[in-house]
Amino acid sequence: MKKDPICIRCVMDTTAPEIRFDAAGICSFCHFFDQQVQPILDRACSAQATPLLHQLVEAIRRSGQGKPYDCLLGLSGGTDSSYLAYLARELGLRPLLVHVDTGWNTPESEANVKNLAHSLGFDLQIIPVDWEEMCDLQIAFYKASVKNCEIPQDHGYLAALYRKAEEIGVHYILSGGNLATESILPRSWGFNTADLRHLKAIHRRFGKRPLRNFPTLGFWKRYVYYPFIRKIREVRLLNFVPYSRTEAKRLLQEKVGWQDYGAKHYESVLTRFFQGYYLPTKFGIDKRKAHFSSLILAGQMSRQEALEELKKPPYPSPQLLQQDKAYIAQKLGLALEEWEAILAQPPREHKDFPNSEWLFQLKEKLVGWSGLRRRRYGV
Repeated sequence: MKKDPICIRCVMDTTAPEIRFDAAGICSFCHFFDQQVQPILDRACSAQATPLLHQLVEAIRRSGQGKPYDCLLGLSGGTDSSYLAYLARELGLRPLLVHVDTGWNTPESEANVKNLAHSLGFDLQIIPVDWEEMCDLQIAFYKASVKNCEIPQDHGYLAALYRKAEEIGVHYILSGGNLATESILPRSWGFNTADLRHLKAIHRRFGKRPLRNFPTLGFWKRYVYYPFIRKIREVRLLNFVPYSRTEAKRLLQEKVGWQDYGAKHYESVLTRFFQGYYLPTKFGIDKRKAHFSSLILAGQMSRQEALEELKKPPYPSPQLLQQDKAYIAQKLGLALEEWEAILAQPPREHKDFPNSEWLFQLKEKLVGWSGLRRRRYGV
């Protein structure tokens, strides 16, 4: 079987159809990184970032004067958000830690969330998403057989954070998103999690239960109401500091007893199944290629190390795969045979269902890269 052409610098290949190669065999993702991302990482590793970070921290502190908290921090229990919580304490911030429980936590992530709050001395609020609605919505997306079946988790998570920020009166949401470890992610591999029209369309087609309590966040509320009326801003502090995921794991394990859970985003059982089985099996997409390429370009992993890792199956073990498949079916209230039948359906495209992609594309054109970068990456 002919192999997909692969970049000579990172490990991205033509499983991302938008990829382009120059005459030397270097891909368009690498060129994007060099032009748009590398300057930000260089700044984060230099003295230039220090005054910018201090200005931002001081603005957060001032906004919280006279209040119990000066910001809200979304905590999943994964490496990035856990290290962000540690950094927030080092910077003297007073966040309310918020964990949005969509029902798929691993034991390690649950322990991490509680241990971090206790060790750092921060208040923690766990927001459970209505399980019956979450379950119905999740089944609907798998029945739709589209690429991004993580939309229910991701959408509900962000909507709950903004709702809580408004409720407690803070103006800053701290996000663990960062360019050092997640600068590469092909658009063709997923779909916009913020598209509420799309979420509702798939649920209307395949769901059975009305969404009365599930947290949602529409375009105008996210991009007009919250930022301009409520003055709530999402910021990514990790883009202002030298951030190494390996060093972050070591520090967290040493300082707060943090437990490693494996690959990126594997703090969720369903995400582990989605990235390790569903995407590779149905769409031929191995998200490790993007994760590893981000680390390679940031100097946190060698290309040879990535190639060796990619020789391994995306799932930790066949036994765990069968265990997770049965667990997910049981938790969704499906017989294993019914779950297998849903997974075996032919793939569909997101564009087959109503969406507001044109609106998001228009926003990007109007805002431009510099504005999009400020909003998406907090830089």
